[in-house]
Amino acid sequence: MKTTASVILAFSIAFSPVCGAFAASGKTVDPDDAFVDKIEKDTFRYFLDMADPDTGLVADNSSSGAPCSIAATGFGLAALCIAHSRGWITYDEAYDRVFRTLKTFKNTLKSEHGFYYHFVDMKTGRRVWNSELSSIDSAIFFAGALFAAQYFKGTEVERLANYLYLRADWPWMMNGSKLLCMGWTPEKGFLGAYWDWYNEGLIAYILAIGSPTYPVPVESWRAWRKPVGEYGGYKVVYSYFGSLFTYQFSQAWVDFRGINDNGINYWDNSVNAINANRKFCLDNASLHEGYGEDGWGLTAGDGPGGYKGYGARPAEHIVQDGTINPYGIAASMPFCPDISKRSLKNLYGKYGDRIYGRYGFKAGFNLDKRWWSNNYIGIDQGITVLMIENYRTGMIWDYFMRNRCVRSWMDSCGFEVEVP
Repeated sequence: MKTTASVILAFSIAFSPVCGAFAASGKTVDPDDAFVDKIEKDTFRYFLDMADPDTGLVADNSSSGAPCSIAATGFGLAALCIAHSRGWITYDEAYDRVFRTLKTFKNTLKSEHGFYYHFVDMKTGRRVWNSELSSIDSAIFFAGALFAAQYFKGTEVERLANYLYLRADWPWMMNGSKLLCMGWTPEKGFLGAYWDWYNEGLIAYILAIGSPTYPVPVESWRAWRKPVGEYGGYKVVYSYFGSLFTYQFSQAWVDFRGINDNGINYWDNSVNAINANRKFCLDNASLHEGYGEDGWGLTAGDGPGGYKGYGARPAEHIVQDGTINPYGIAASMPFCPDISKRSLKNLYGKYGDRIYGRYGFKAGFNLDKRWWSNNYIGIDQGITVLMIENYRTGMIWDYFMRNRCVRSWMDSCGFEVEVP
């Protein structure tokens, strides 16, 4: 059955444990799974310990002296709401932390045309590392703020969140083109790179097209490339590097399950990308000791040589050296819960505290090089918490899809929406 964008938002659907299948609304999936609860709760702790108590800004990673990542802060806003819903923190603690963070963005952080710098000082909010004014990191922050606006609807949090989102000048970020630019610096102006492929940039286009104050033309949604490839029998609209996070970040917020974009269903596409990623690791298990039944989920993350965009076919340019970043598996849980949970359990059982600690799964490991990361990365922790909660209850989709900008994006694009 097909319906309009406004009708689909009345439906809230949670998952069954079968990959890609649906279950009835409002029912927590596998409520007795203590291991899943442990991962989610431990991972959330990052956003308590690694947030500045005064500014609310969240550290990019757990190393000493790390600056704030505004994307990690956006994920943290949603994580705080999730924590309250699960009884891990009180309403007042969640509200106060979210409110304090939004006030910091309004009153302290420097912005240009409503966008924020990628990395800022945890206490002063000043730009660090000569980082760019980032369209995608700002978008992830806005997504977290808009989620919190719905969770704390009718409060000052909602007013502040909407204020911050509504002042973002998306057409300015297009720099006269049909596409959103990745960023801008005061030294060199707009970057040379644009969001011109299928990737995590979908959330930026959704917020830009749906903006009631500074919308971009709907043609921008059709302007970025949607290349199709196949690996292991799985057909995928793929991202250039094939990192799994590109199939996960936007879908942490937007429920794509019933949306038909001219024959493309991005939910099914992510399921296929995950299965292709795992098949790629199985096919290359003889090359890397860590690859196999439970060693998959190639994505951007910490590795022996630093942070890299690991990926798998059918992408055109992939990086692999045997590194596994467990969050890639954890964030696949809504799409393929059985293989995600089984792999995480087996990895935890095999390697224990070498890959798991106070904040859940660590940033990465490489068996070929006997390398184990002792770090945690904020955006990894954020996507893990959100996707596990989406698997369990669909909570993030439920609240985020209530935002007017999402309805506007769907209606503007004229999507066919199928309701099961």
